[in-house]
Amino acid sequence: MPHLLKMLFAAALGATPVVTPLLTTADAAPREPYGINLEGYAYPYPVHSFAVTSGGEQLAMAYMDVAPAQPNGRTVVLLHGRNFPSSYWAPVIKMLGEAGYRVVAPDQIGFGKSSKPTGDLHFDDLARNTIALLDKLGIAKADVVAHSLGGMLGVRIARAYPDRVDHLVLTAPIGLEDYRLYVPPTPTEKIIANEDMLTAETYRKQLETNYALKLPPDQVTPFIDARFNLKGSPDYPRWLRAFVASAQLIYREPVAHEIPLISRPTLFIMGADDHNAPGKPNAPEPLRAKMGQNAELAKKLAAEMPNARAEVLPNTGHLVFLEAPDRYRDLVLDFLGK
Repeated sequence: MPHLLKMLFAAALGATPVVTPLLTTADAAPREPYGINLEGYAYPYPVHSFAVTSGGEQLAMAYMDVAPAQPNGRTVVLLHGRNFPSSYWAPVIKMLGEAGYRVVAPDQIGFGKSSKPTGDLHFDDLARNTIALLDKLGIAKADVVAHSLGGMLGVRIARAYPDRVDHLVLTAPIGLEDYRLYVPPTPTEKIIANEDMLTAETYRKQLETNYALKLPPDQVTPFIDARFNLKGSPDYPRWLRAFVASAQLIYREPVAHEIPLISRPTLFIMGADDHNAPGKPNAPEPLRAKMGQNAELAKKLAAEMPNARAEVLPNTGHLVFLEAPDRYRDLVLDFLGK
C-alpha cells in the first residue's frame, strides 16, 4: 500500500500512523500500475464481489460489508461520488460502526473495484444493482447516505424504491439543478480527449478548485493516486471511456425534478463553499455564474419537500465528511436516530 494511503487509512480508522521518511521522486522505485478494477489499490475493509447483469453485460459489483461490534439492528448503505472509490468512506464507516450500524459500501458499476462496462451508464441500472445487492445480503430496508454523484443515485433509489429506504442523507450532492439548461451537449470523444490531457498535478488543481477543498495535500494524494497509477495499465483507455460515461450520465439523466417528490425523511448536508457544477467550463460565460449555487439550491428544494431540511456548514467545500467530520457525525447520527 502506498505510504500516504496507509497514513490516510490509519487516521481514518483511529490508529496512530507510524511516520517514516518519504521517498523522493528520484529515489522511488517504479510501481506496477493498478488494474482496471483498482487491483493493487488497498481498501480499508475486505472487499466482496456480487455478480450483476447490467446493460446486457455480465459484470461484478464490488462492495464492503462491515459489521459493528454492538449491532443496533440497522444498516446504512453508502453511495460514493464520481471521482472517488468507496474506500474514501473509511471514517464514515468507522463512525457508523461505533454507533451500531452495519455498513454496506459498494463501488457502483463503472467505478472503483467494480467492472467497467463497455456501454453507457444509467441511474436506473445502478439503482437496480444496489437493490439487488441488498436483496442478496438479506437487507429489507436501509438508511442511505450519499455523496456527490451518489446523491443523484440516492434520489433515484428513494423515488423508485421508497419502501426500501428509511432515511436519506444527501452529502454535498450534485444534480440539484438540470445542467442541460446551461451546458450544451458535449461529444464523448471531446470529453475523453480533455480528461486524457490531465496530469496528476492538473487533476489535483482541478479537484482543489472545483471542490473548494479544505484538506491538506497529503489527504488528497490517494485520490490522485487511484486515478493516475492506472495510466500505465493497458486497460487505461477502457477505464477512461467508462469514467467519461459517468460524466454523460450526470448530464443526460437529471434528477433535480424528482427531488421535491421524495417522501422519505431527507437531510441535505452542504458545504457553504461548494459551488461544484459538472460541465460549468463548457457553459456560455454569462451562464456560468448561475451554476453551482448548491447550498441555496438545497435549501430551496428542502422547503418544497414533505419531510426534509438542509444544513449548511461554513468554511466547508465538497468533501464535507472529511473536512468537517465532527459536525458531520453529529448531524448524521442525530438524523438517523429520529
